[in-house]
Amino acid sequence: MKAIENGDQPLKDIGEWDDFVARDVYPEPKKRAKEDYRNYDDPARDCVREFYRQHHEHQSYEFVLGKEKEWLPMRRKKMTVLEALEFLNTLVDDSDPDIDLDQMQHLLQTSEAIRADGHEDWFVLTGFLHDLGKVLCLFGEPQWAVVGDTHPVGCRFSDRIVYSEFFKANADYHDPRYNTQLGVYEQGCGLRNVKMSWGHDEYMFHILKDYLPEPALYMVRYHSFYAWHRENEYDYLCDDHDRDMLFWVRKFNPYDLYTKCPELPNWDKLRSYYETLIKKYLPDELTF
Repeated sequence: MKAIENGDQPLKDIGEWDDFVARDVYPEPKKRAKEDYRNYDDPARDCVREFYRQHHEHQSYEFVLGKEKEWLPMRRKKMTVLEALEFLNTLVDDSDPDIDLDQMQHLLQTSEAIRADGHEDWFVLTGFLHDLGKVLCLFGEPQWAVVGDTHPVGCRFSDRIVYSEFFKANADYHDPRYNTQLGVYEQGCGLRNVKMSWGHDEYMFHILKDYLPEPALYMVRYHSFYAWHRENEYDYLCDDHDRDMLFWVRKFNPYDLYTKCPELPNWDKLRSYYETLIKKYLPDELTF
């Protein structure tokens, strides 16, 4: 089974978005010239442009409120973590000609790189779980409501968000309630009080919020919030706690983007380690 195909799927697979961010938006430091960064004009990126056109048009404040009401009761399905990972692994990236990297291998490469650097076990587990919310695609959500850069809704869209020109088609762009710098928020209100564009990050945060340490929850919730942790935007919405946690989000990000390699971790050898780690922090089943 591959990713659900319908007219709302501009990418061949959601992995194309991950590759685009890692290679073309935020390349590995010192691997490409600065002038090559944020160059989106190559026709080969047409599928990504179409993805962001849909994403930016539809991700409005009212849309997010509706998605929270639809999904955050989390009553679709109960699964163990390993069952959820097997379910997620039916999303296969067909877009990469060099590496047949399924979703499980991306998570393993991320978590194993974190473990190799000697980080805390909860940090390793975060790497292993951070994209698990992409099961939303398998529940029927279109790609633009699952992946993509995340950003606040209910206030002005930053022009440092990828393909920001497409926000002109978003209803909030023209709505005086939402198109000022603060919009519906107050200065320094804290990100916990800010509605973020809907996707796998926010969904997975709510699934894990009772189980993992605070730095891990920030990593899960904001790892796609590039306008904040890479472009230094939206600080006026942050409080001091957010600024403290930004350290951890930035610490996580390189493991997410730059750990893809052809030598894949051996799941059969690693399984017992991760089963023990999961049992230490999480209940037997999670509710999706």
